[in-house]
Amino acid sequence: MNAGGADGATGGAARPTVAVVGRPNVGKSTLVNRIIGRREAIVEQRPGVTRDRKPLDAEWAGREFTIVDTGGWLTGGDRLERAVSAQSQRAVAEASAVLFVVDATVGITDEDAQVARMLRASSAPVLLVANKVDGDSREADAWSFARLGLGDPHAVSALHGRGTGDLLDELVAVLPAATAATAPLTVAAPLTVAAPAAVAPLTAVAPHLSVPSVAIVGRPNVGKSTLFNRLVGDERSVVHDLPGTTRDTVDTVVSTEGGALRFVDTAGMRRRAKEAEGAEYYSLVRALQAIDRADAALLVIDASAGVTRQDQRLAERLDAAGNPVVILLNKWESLQPEARQTVLADVEDRLAFLAYAPVLKVSAKTGLGVHRLLPALRTALEAYSRRVPTAELNRLLARAQAAHRSPHGRVLYATQGATDPPTFTLFATAKLPATYLRYLERRIREHFGLGPTPVKLRVRPRAD
Repeated sequence: MNAGGADGATGGAARPTVAVVGRPNVGKSTLVNRIIGRREAIVEQRPGVTRDRKPLDAEWAGREFTIVDTGGWLTGGDRLERAVSAQSQRAVAEASAVLFVVDATVGITDEDAQVARMLRASSAPVLLVANKVDGDSREADAWSFARLGLGDPHAVSALHGRGTGDLLDELVAVLPAATAATAPLTVAAPLTVAAPAAVAPLTAVAPHLSVPSVAIVGRPNVGKSTLFNRLVGDERSVVHDLPGTTRDTVDTVVSTEGGALRFVDTAGMRRRAKEAEGAEYYSLVRALQAIDRADAALLVIDASAGVTRQDQRLAERLDAAGNPVVILLNKWESLQPEARQTVLADVEDRLAFLAYAPVLKVSAKTGLGVHRLLPALRTALEAYSRRVPTAELNRLLARAQAAHRSPHGRVLYATQGATDPPTFTLFATAKLPATYLRYLERRIREHFGLGPTPVKLRVRPRAD
């Protein structure tokens, strides 16, 4: 069992989709991790840890498919539980096959019976998976689930791998034959704001394509998932006013007029990794990994709360990653004029180290200002990968030094050593003061249009 991976997609074949569903805490995420061969889905012995649909590439016996981990399916419940259950229902509706996971150590519950009743009406084949059968003594317990009317149960132990090979053999046997990939599908609900002509409606594209990744980062309950859902035009992430609703990273690749982008919704980060525990720890790790792997980031700040110390720490983490950042002041419509001026002053003061980052005033809920987001991202990504002519760079530095000389040494020659972000090596007669380097950086940034991306300057003093 292993993941197909981003490069594992074959030719033009469309992958079938397998939804893994069941009530909370029956071992769905453990089974998904077992199938893909790595710990990708967050696992904790507590109901409700998985809340969003999470598609992952997998392969068995030469057959590639997409497996979708879902939150616990509960009928009734509060508003959050109903939203999570709706995600499971959507995963079933879109699936080529379904793995219905139950807990052999508990037996049939009312929730199991209700979910089974709905699955019997599904047009997709359903395999009944009796999990936590860790030894022969549990085999009889597994067979009691035959009463659910979904065929013979497959007795497995997702934790130890027992019986999962036979389950996967049966799964690939019921999957539909591979079909030629179709044209990209338009997302069900594109942006609802009136966007300028330069921004086309978003369209879903094949997830295995190599496209820039944009991490949506922020504290809990600042509106990241609402923004993510608006951008991809689909209720992919569960949105609720309870902090910590998103437990894992959720991503969707969409196409825009300027090219494809992968938006990654991350869990809200409220504390340091060493202070987090359980599922929150793994959520934080996933979010930090998403930041490190991203090509750009959207830092979402709740404008009604202002710039907090945690916002500052997240901004510092993004700055250290060296990727372009767009700052979004969300819930802007809820602020009075005087409060807006205070928030803008806070951004200028507390996030001064991200002075290059564009600041957009938006409302993820109503769509206010969201149409400016894609052009800002594209401009930042283009600057992030820009390479400048060496001769023009040195002419610029000569003019800059003639206009304002450094009290300690001068630059003899400069070259751009790398992109992503633009990185320049300055060969100097001596070490240059930090204030003078900031002056040179500003001149380079302005002249070559590198405004919305980080710029790195490295000084190599001449040996005496």
